Amino acid sequence: MFGKPGVFKCFASVVTCLVIAFTAYGQNRYELNSGWKMSPVKEIGEPGTSVSLRTYSTEKWKPAIVPGTVLTSMLANKEIPDPFWGMNNEKIPDIYNTGRDYYTYWFVKDFSEEIPKSGGQVWLTFRGINYSCEIFLNGKKVNSTPFKGMFLRKSFNITGLLSSDGNNRLAVVVYPPDPVGNPNGGQGGDGIIARNVSHQYVAGWDWIRPVRDRNTGIWDKVYIERTGPVNLKDPHIVTLVPGKRSTEGAQKAAIIKVSADLENASGRSVEGVLQYTLEGSKISRNVSIRPKSSITVELPDFNLKDPRLWWPAGYGKQDLYVTDLKFIEGGRNVSDSETLSFGVREIQTEWNPDTKSKQILVNGQKIFIKGGNWIISDAMLRFSKERYDAEIRYHRDMNLNLIRIWGGALVERPEFYEACDRYGLLVLQDFWMSGDCNGRWFDPMKKEDQWTRRKYPDDHGLFLESAADMIKMVRNHPSLAMWCGGNEITPPEDILVPLRDSILPRLDGTRWFIEYSNSDEMSYNFIGGNGDGPYTIQPVSSFWEKRTFPFNSEIGSVGVGDYESLERFIPQENMKVPVPRPGQQPSEEADSVWTYHTYTGVGYEQSIEPYGKPADIRDFATKAQLVNYDQYRGLMEGFSSHMWDWYTGVIIWKTQNPWTAMRGQMYDYYLDPNACLYGLRAGSRSLNIMCNPVDGMIMLVNNDFKPQRNLMLVIKSYDISGKEKVITQVFSYIEPSSVKKILSVKKELDALGKEDGAFLSLQILDGNQKVLCDNFYWYPNAEGKYSGLNKMKQAELVTEAKAAGKGKIEVTLKNPAGNPVAFFNRISLLDPKTGKRLLPAFYDDNYVSVQPGTEKIVNIEYPAALTADVPLLSVKGWNVNEQKVTVR
Repeated sequence: MFGKPGVFKCFASVVTCLVIAFTAYGQNRYELNSGWKMSPVKEIGEPGTSVSLRTYSTEKWKPAIVPGTVLTSMLANKEIPDPFWGMNNEKIPDIYNTGRDYYTYWFVKDFSEEIPKSGGQVWLTFRGINYSCEIFLNGKKVNSTPFKGMFLRKSFNITGLLSSDGNNRLAVVVYPPDPVGNPNGGQGGDGIIARNVSHQYVAGWDWIRPVRDRNTGIWDKVYIERTGPVNLKDPHIVTLVPGKRSTEGAQKAAIIKVSADLENASGRSVEGVLQYTLEGSKISRNVSIRPKSSITVELPDFNLKDPRLWWPAGYGKQDLYVTDLKFIEGGRNVSDSETLSFGVREIQTEWNPDTKSKQILVNGQKIFIKGGNWIISDAMLRFSKERYDAEIRYHRDMNLNLIRIWGGALVERPEFYEACDRYGLLVLQDFWMSGDCNGRWFDPMKKEDQWTRRKYPDDHGLFLESAADMIKMVRNHPSLAMWCGGNEITPPEDILVPLRDSILPRLDGTRWFIEYSNSDEMSYNFIGGNGDGPYTIQPVSSFWEKRTFPFNSEIGSVGVGDYESLERFIPQENMKVPVPRPGQQPSEEADSVWTYHTYTGVGYEQSIEPYGKPADIRDFATKAQLVNYDQYRGLMEGFSSHMWDWYTGVIIWKTQNPWTAMRGQMYDYYLDPNACLYGLRAGSRSLNIMCNPVDGMIMLVNNDFKPQRNLMLVIKSYDISGKEKVITQVFSYIEPSSVKKILSVKKELDALGKEDGAFLSLQILDGNQKVLCDNFYWYPNAEGKYSGLNKMKQAELVTEAKAAGKGKIEVTLKNPAGNPVAFFNRISLLDPKTGKRLLPAFYDDNYVSVQPGTEKIVNIEYPAALTADVPLLSVKGWNVNEQKVTVR
């Protein structure tokens, strides 16, 4: 984590500095992330003072995964079946029935760490335990006071507890939440899981089944850190970017504010310097810290000249600065150091009187929010940098600019925020409240009444302590844009007021705080109802003509993957086509495994029928992708068409699943994208040309801060046989951050598609005739059926694939003249040995259509570590037989 130390001699607080040598305490930080063992507490009769001795035998204990939960270790040890497959979750005992002792476990880790010399200190840090624990080291108890709460980091000075020979044993007994809640099928089960300061979805929701151990365990990272006498903690960076900025050219100065907490663990006063270096300048302050005390130190403000600004995805670069913040004792010895990565940007908000909602500004420029709701990366808390990177990249590839972290989960991990910093995704972070568990609505599934639930959690002090700690953990990330008190409900008043008026201003003070996710302050509810939704398949026209909430925090529907996705978690005997039941509830008759994986209630209903009754499950899944693409493209285009007059933003419910569920996902749990992702990508382009399905109006959307001039708009139609008709070509321009109507093509489309439907091709070309945007629509006949698609002749697509660098492939699809349109082609990268898809893989377009006499280039990137062999490429379309092509 730390670079080579050095010392700076300077004559003022902010100067250009001279580098000279200094010594260090050999400080570093490392994880305790392997070699753990576990055993049920009911099988251990001895106390922690005995278990934590190296002489105590753990030979019969089982391996444990840390970071992880009891269930993740049991799964690795083959004690339980995979709860993500079929009905396996029903085979795992639920903690509500077994009692808490069943999932209460000892975790033990032997590690080497010698007693430091020359006043050095050693610290043991837990970044997250669920839910409470007792900690022992070498026969001594570490935590003298209770350690409970899922969202608390805790550091302990273990210098005096280390073994004289350097061989140490750490033993931790972890207790589950209390109460654990009854998973009775309600949102959050019977609701009492919310009495804890913990995540709520583990008792079940309408998109997930209960997590049987409620994620009990040492679920986040464990560190050992060595420092000098002074430990540098919770550094804080604030960047102020006054005025309205551009994404290009020289910039006026930005102001950088840095502070940190310093803890002197020694028995003597310590004098030294807190400092960092940025762009050749050193910023420092002399500090004196009394024995056994902590202070907060603010460094002088620094004017950063011509800063490289951080912008959201789709608007500009995501430039990041890196610096080391150090405390140097006596001018020579580095006591502690923290490497900080930060972006220079400022978040502002303002009220839009036309929409009656807030709008977000970054660096003085207003941003039309196109967001996705996020639950958690993995329901069983199996997090990794690689998975975070892939998921956040998918969101960037959807052309989104914001992710909202839903309130029934957690404050996301620093690794999540690091990925958002890299890819430019703003984050709206909820605290741990939900309208379902915390009493907004009457709910007969809940154990306690609304008045009682309104007071959840039981320990308000713990909630506030946890909130303060999580704010400190993630506040330096430029991607973090907004805080939210809870999902669809405010916290109780004695939590809300200090959080809003004291804790956030003191520990952050730079971000908008929304009291709850659909508050009138964010999005004025002039319609009635809950203030968000709907959550089911909608006629695409409704997104254009029906005005909804002006900053809708939740709207979306189903997102079933294709056959290859379904077979990853549904047994073959359960691969059955859902049958629509018009006018009945539920609206479809689905297999029990589909219902278990949350299909029933937000399925496709009758939206697949216009494409023809599915012949089998493969046909159903293929036609589902057509609906997926059209639904999410239409949603985002409809909202974009009313940018700034009806809407200031929209957030999809939801864009990912932490479990093998079927609703609300642009890619499945295994990171395989479905057509939702590419439809949303098409509808969310920064510069877009689109067609209003109500009146056939062609429209331009420009999200950029700059005007777009000299644009050639090319509008063509194709019939089912592939015959082309140029409707018009016209030069146009569009102002910054605006929407513009061009002309209606409804008359032409209605005439062409009366019998069998038609295709519409919309393109934007720049002055060099380069295609800037390509949007391809398909339309039903006059009766609303896609009869022509089922009459299409096969298109003999010519496919070439060549390596374009490590982990990069360029695919060229050519459709010879005289063919019909090669319609809706799914491109997949395959492992040549197994024939299975390589995941994750990132396509700059997919489910693509190629018109006769044209070609399309698709670029693919994938982690090279996925395979040592040259991948195989699969292309399969609606009227294109599957081709498997070797990559050159």
